[in-house]
Amino acid sequence: MSTYRDLAHRGSARATVLRTVGTRERRSHLTAPRVNTVGIDIGGTKVMAGVVDPDGNILETLRTETPDKSKSPRVVEDTIIELVLDLSDRHDVHAVGIGAAGWVDADRNRVLFAPHLSWRNEPLRDRISGRLAVPVMVDNDANTAAWAEWRFGAGRGEDHLVMITLGTGIGGAILEDGQVKRGKFGVAGEFGHMQVVPGGHRCPCGNRGCWEQYSSGNALVREARELAAADSPVAYEIIERVKGNVPDITGPLITELAREGDAMCVELLQDIGQWLGVGIANLAAALDPSCFVIGGGVSAADDLLIGPARDAFRRHLTGRGYRPEARIARAQLGPEAGMVGAADLARLVARRFRRANRRRVERYERYERYAEARRSDDRTSQGTV
Repeated sequence: MSTYRDLAHRGSARATVLRTVGTRERRSHLTAPRVNTVGIDIGGTKVMAGVVDPDGNILETLRTETPDKSKSPRVVEDTIIELVLDLSDRHDVHAVGIGAAGWVDADRNRVLFAPHLSWRNEPLRDRISGRLAVPVMVDNDANTAAWAEWRFGAGRGEDHLVMITLGTGIGGAILEDGQVKRGKFGVAGEFGHMQVVPGGHRCPCGNRGCWEQYSSGNALVREARELAAADSPVAYEIIERVKGNVPDITGPLITELAREGDAMCVELLQDIGQWLGVGIANLAAALDPSCFVIGGGVSAADDLLIGPARDAFRRHLTGRGYRPEARIARAQLGPEAGMVGAADLARLVARRFRRANRRRVERYERYERYAEARRSDDRTSQGTV
């Protein structure tokens, strides 16, 4: 017959605790343990890992290329493990948070789909936690970035926040009263695939006219390359800059030329910004947040993009002139936001694991006291016989 001690020390006990606490969602960062955690940000081209303290300060970061998407999920898992073990050689790590560029289920265990990696219904949390000695949290990278901006960046003090990440496409996240709203199936916030132009540009998602086809890094580069390929006179400067090699035109180059005053690049960013404002007005009609935070690589254009977005937002806002307007702010934490947010969310998992583990230890200690009392009674009984 198994004793309490046997059950308390079985190898499966820790995994059971992790599965149990992982399904509960009590969001209270104020009571999370003030410990260092590791955040992992997995994108299509890079994996970034960092140790983050309870105040959002990055103590150390490591970067490596994302393994080719044709490789097995195990290769990406190996990369994550190597980065965590490397950081744990120099830091006391209490939990690991992972922000994945893909759809994560409501239990935050499985990556349902990742466009840049071969993850299809992949149980990432269980696989990683099974190889590490600390609890693991998995979430969508836009959710982790939004959490970081709410905790430490442009969204501090806001009760209702929407984050929009402008990169290759458009990602997003919703926070209300200190909670990330993930939806019934965990995939809320995919704003980039709202249809804004019926029958418009084809989107990789399979539909036409998605918002990200008009306001994203891909949209910006597509328009610039089309003008350059047509040898348009307005594209003379950018054609000269890339020496006629149109595929060399990139988003950062367009932003750089716009800052230098190139009229075409300024106009392209204004177009992207206007479409951004239209989408934000639609989201305001649906969600009514107090603040929109704009992040992602394209947001580096700053007022060249966000200025036109604010103007278009005011023009298209339902009930304009008769309702409060949400604040539109540029994200403050830059490309590290997803990593910082993942690490901070992992602190909540560390708290729950520590509580569950403490209860388990307390039960064991109570049993030991009970067992010792029984042994003492037995010795007493035997001595009187």
